[in-house]
Amino acid sequence: MSIIREVIKAVRITLVLWVLVAVLYPGIIFVVGQLALPDQANGSLLKNAQGQVIGSALIGQPFTSDRYFNSRPSTTNYSTADPQNDTAGVLKTGVSGASNLAPSNLALMDRVRGKSNPDPQQAITGEIAKLQAAGIRATADLVYTSGSSLDPHITLDAAKSQINRVAKVRGLQPNQLEILIVQNTDGRFLGILGEPGVNVLKLNLALDKLKE
Repeated sequence: MSIIREVIKAVRITLVLWVLVAVLYPGIIFVVGQLALPDQANGSLLKNAQGQVIGSALIGQPFTSDRYFNSRPSTTNYSTADPQNDTAGVLKTGVSGASNLAPSNLALMDRVRGKSNPDPQQAITGEIAKLQAAGIRATADLVYTSGSSLDPHITLDAAKSQINRVAKVRGLQPNQLEILIVQNTDGRFLGILGEPGVNVLKLNLALDKLKE
């Protein structure tokens, strides 16, 4: 009989703990999150002027048009590649993650500086050359990928280096873009950790709201 009582006691403890940690605790956290921080709890989603969700403030996106500020490079193309047709191999490190290439690695140097090849189809145009062709001063974060490859921010220097190109294409004054950059810059965490960063998606959304 003692064994049966011990088994019943164990089952009761298991059920109580299950209710506490698998039902009550998640439920309380969910309610507190929805009431206190609904935007953050739902993914910090951003919407365009039509009210359509176009991304998250926490995850970067690729921008290739000269009308927009560029994000930093991504080894996974910000996870937008098709896993079933990933001919470029951008997802071989997973949907997020660094390339793990050392500064001395030739593959990294080829991507950053470019690689000449007698066959134009096999030549690699480096990140620096692409930026120079677009009239953008190369900064470290516009050349190298982040640890997650999903970084939504670029540095103030990287954003400012793109002002002239975007202003020219859109017919705007550079000071208008400088104001937008300041407005969409996130400060240091807790005021002391890290460096200020410009949220590229927020900046480009604000850019579309300007009258050209």
